[in-house]
Amino acid sequence: MRPNLTVQNKAGFTLIELLVVIAIITILATFSVIATRHLRSGANMTVCAGNMRQIGMAMQMYADDHRGNYPDTSHTLAAESAWIYQLESYLGKFDQLRICPADPNSEMRSRNKASSYILNSFVFLPPLDAFGNPAGSAYNKPSLLPDPSNTILVFIASNRAGLYPGDDHTHSDQWSSWARLTSDIAPDRHRHQASKNFTKGYSNYLYADCSVRSISAHEIKAQIDKGNNIAEIPGTTP
Repeated sequence: MRPNLTVQNKAGFTLIELLVVIAIITILATFSVIATRHLRSGANMTVCAGNMRQIGMAMQMYADDHRGNYPDTSHTLAAESAWIYQLESYLGKFDQLRICPADPNSEMRSRNKASSYILNSFVFLPPLDAFGNPAGSAYNKPSLLPDPSNTILVFIASNRAGLYPGDDHTHSDQWSSWARLTSDIAPDRHRHQASKNFTKGYSNYLYADCSVRSISAHEIKAQIDKGNNIAEIPGTTP
């Protein structure tokens, strides 16, 4: 008589199989996080562009009602009369529209009645002489801009920019380096990953024809590195 042989099937995974499963789960989780960041960043950039487009149209309506002049900055008015508040009656959801959804200082700026958006000083401030006196006219009228479709009116403020209503304009005449530019504006406000030199991501730019363009920080830096100041008004001598 031959003995009955019993075959036992062992259920479960080997150590190698478990490690492979864990690795696959980790990779899938990483992709999921990256995809979520991309979606959130893209959504914020779209909302921000919509905000800026409405601000651009409000600026045009304001100029139509004020003898062709854009709003004034805190240089010529009290801080509480900063340009964004001169547009309040032209903007529906004002408190939402003045804040970029990707601004890490959004709560502070909201509480301080400030804005995530900052004016181009080449357009809104007159040039000054060595003693700080006006040495020419500002181009704060749509009719004075030779090339509106290529003239930037509004940027997104840097994390290092001020958080109060009076901090409403750039110092773009000083943008001789990348460090100076990024102290005023955020060329990487909409990004999927952080970068020490602010070159990973995009930012929105409002032009005088009311269009909004999303431009990569890498492209902006390339222009600055070539000595081209993106804030200068085309067709004029800064």
